[in-house]
Amino acid sequence: MMCRWLLWALLAGPLPGAALAAAKPLVFCADASPEGFDPSLWDSASTSNVTSQMFQGLAGFRRGGTQLEPQLATAWQVAPDAKTFTFTLRRGVKFHATAYFTPTREFNAEDVVFTFMRLIDPKAPYNRAFPATFVYPQSLGLGDMIEGIDRIDAHTVRFRLKAPNVTFLSYFAMSFAGIHSAEYADALLAAGRASAINNRPVGTGPFKFKSYKKDDVVRMLPHEAYWGAAQKTSQLIFAISREPSVRVQKIAAGECHVAAALRDIDIAALDKRSEVQILKKQALNISYLAFHMAKPPTDNRLVREALDIAVDRDALFKVLFPRGDAMQAVSAFPPAIAGYNRSLKNEFDPQRAKALLAQAGLAGGLAIDLWALPISRPTNPNGLLMAQMIQQDWARIGVKTTIKSYEWGEYLKRANNGEHNVYMSGWSGDTGEADDFLAPNLSCAANKNGVKFCNAEFDRLIDRARTVTDVEQRNALYREAQVIFKRERPWITMAHSAVYIPIRRDVKGFVMSPNGSVDFEGVYRE
Repeated sequence: MMCRWLLWALLAGPLPGAALAAAKPLVFCADASPEGFDPSLWDSASTSNVTSQMFQGLAGFRRGGTQLEPQLATAWQVAPDAKTFTFTLRRGVKFHATAYFTPTREFNAEDVVFTFMRLIDPKAPYNRAFPATFVYPQSLGLGDMIEGIDRIDAHTVRFRLKAPNVTFLSYFAMSFAGIHSAEYADALLAAGRASAINNRPVGTGPFKFKSYKKDDVVRMLPHEAYWGAAQKTSQLIFAISREPSVRVQKIAAGECHVAAALRDIDIAALDKRSEVQILKKQALNISYLAFHMAKPPTDNRLVREALDIAVDRDALFKVLFPRGDAMQAVSAFPPAIAGYNRSLKNEFDPQRAKALLAQAGLAGGLAIDLWALPISRPTNPNGLLMAQMIQQDWARIGVKTTIKSYEWGEYLKRANNGEHNVYMSGWSGDTGEADDFLAPNLSCAANKNGVKFCNAEFDRLIDRARTVTDVEQRNALYREAQVIFKRERPWITMAHSAVYIPIRRDVKGFVMSPNGSVDFEGVYRE
């Protein structure tokens, strides 16, 4: 086929005023504060959970799955060589009207061009006024991929790539690709307030920004001119509750109506409550310990392998995942994803670990720091306890470990600056594709400051895989890349887990996502 076209019908109009007045607020108990409100800038789940309520991409993922569907584009055409992608834009889409911005025109091609030129061109006017690091786009190497972006007309945009990329279409559904208003950006530039794009957001999504009280609450209102169906809730509130036990108490008491994912140990506290329903999904996720790849001693592959095989995963899983729903991670992505290399194995061998340290010239031992995740995640429900257990394992091979942790935003900032030896992290995939785990985390493009993994052979394989249309050939390249990953040990792979989301029984329309994110479009309380 020369092309592929998908069409999406406009949904119903807005609710009558009386019905909206009768709607109830919806409260989500979030586990961490957003880092900001510009979806282009951040790649943490705590931030994208907020921004995805306000911003939309040209494409989206069908609720509950990984299949692409139209969003701000009604159709797209992909050239046979997977180098040209042409989008037909939805008409009649309005940007948010807020206390700080009133749009005078509808969404069009100018907004698409502005959004993506900002991501790929450091010399773009907005980037000169507000220099920023676009973490996810840069990790994908987006600027190196795109040859040009063409405004064909007001409702048609074409992206031209330097090389074929069979995964490129999925990027338009990821949170970083939320479309900004070029008109709003021009107004901010003219006022000398370019940085406000990150704290006074304007999107096209079903909810618009109202207010934020740092580390406490984000308030959003329904977008009254939304192109889709009107929302049946009067207000969407993200109540930030860092402690998992507090979130359990709040949803049990009806203070929140949906909460961030539960830990295994919290499920029993809600299991028998008739007013609470616990939804479960085996997510596309992974937790891992990431090594600083340029700082001694973890710049030495022998040391990384020794630290990996000294961890008693069996003992750790019995404590952290008592329900048995988590799976030990062996490779860089879950085995449910095509291209997984099933020949790879984990190993627990403290004696061989000691021998590897001796081979590295560290027979007398070494000292490192281990950063404990400060928030609870399904794949890492208790970062401090995990760190303490690993500290004991490493002590048995002569490693003295200092455990450190920081507030979530500070943790991310310091880790990105490379202040660690080993830090806990994780990833959830959007697309169900291997590239969604490998490229943003393990490619040389993701290694801007020398902290992360960069291997020319590995890069060649994943770059080649993006150009290959034959599925089995592409999967063979991914399997080969994973052999390099396991040999070089940039991560200590830990867990893939199920995700449990608690919701009150009166909440309707909520659907769990494979990556554990939350989407409140069309969700309401009876």
